Amino acid sequence: MSATLYQRIQRFYDASSGLWEQIWGEHMHHGYYGTDGSQKKDRRQAQIDLIEELLIWAGVEAASNILDVGCGIGGSSLYLAEKFNAQATGITLSPVQAARATERALEANLSQRTQFQVADAQAMPFADNSFDLVWSLESGEHMPDKTKFMQECYRVLKPGGTFIMVTWCHRATEESPLTTDEEKHLEDIYRVYFLPYVISLPEYASIARQLPLNNLRTADWSQAVAPFWNVVIDSAFTPQALWGLLNAGWSTIQGALSLGLMRRGYQRGLIRFGLLCGNK
Repeated sequence: MSATLYQRIQRFYDASSGLWEQIWGEHMHHGYYGTDGSQKKDRRQAQIDLIEELLIWAGVEAASNILDVGCGIGGSSLYLAEKFNAQATGITLSPVQAARATERALEANLSQRTQFQVADAQAMPFADNSFDLVWSLESGEHMPDKTKFMQECYRVLKPGGTFIMVTWCHRATEESPLTTDEEKHLEDIYRVYFLPYVISLPEYASIARQLPLNNLRTADWSQAVAPFWNVVIDSAFTPQALWGLLNAGWSTIQGALSLGLMRRGYQRGLIRFGLLCGNK
């Protein structure tokens, strides 16, 4: 990962994570609103439901040593460690996130079973065949080399272990390439959220087959999660959130002002919420 991109992502999450936790809590990912996106539910419950639905979809009923790639402030790591009575390791580019995740583990009495550290997902500091579940929930979009990222996830996965990746994608382009307007829409999202680029779910599947990932499955849950952005937009313009934005700095303010980019991306079918899982 280039030093410049690394630093931009780090600074963005260093600045914004505290405000997100204050407004939304520990889970820094989409919520699940039923297969057709019509279920009405508490926003934090929707985020927990996403984790549970992913585990059901991937057929994961147990795990003993988990890696959370792009762990944020430890939401998934702590949830999975407690659910499966497992060891969990989380990595992030943000020292602020790693420190807060460590604090939260202590508060949850999970510090003996979890650890958090700053690390590059494209060059992980772990031995081959270390984890029986590698979990990547909305971090792949930040990776400048998607193939290298997936190769690293595969490398540290134990034989027979499960890899679950959920990531922002653009629509499939086999039948029609992206239009100039779609490319511009994506570029605007990249600039605001510090993404190098995104690819389609079929492209991710092609990389996975080359690893090779066995029992490969993919799914598109765009409809199930799309309401998330309406809820985020509503929460961003409360007095509490506005005051927090003013203190969080320009990159966080810009992200909040640009939430509509993601909502419109889902509405026009350009942004897709892609799932991929398989075994080593």
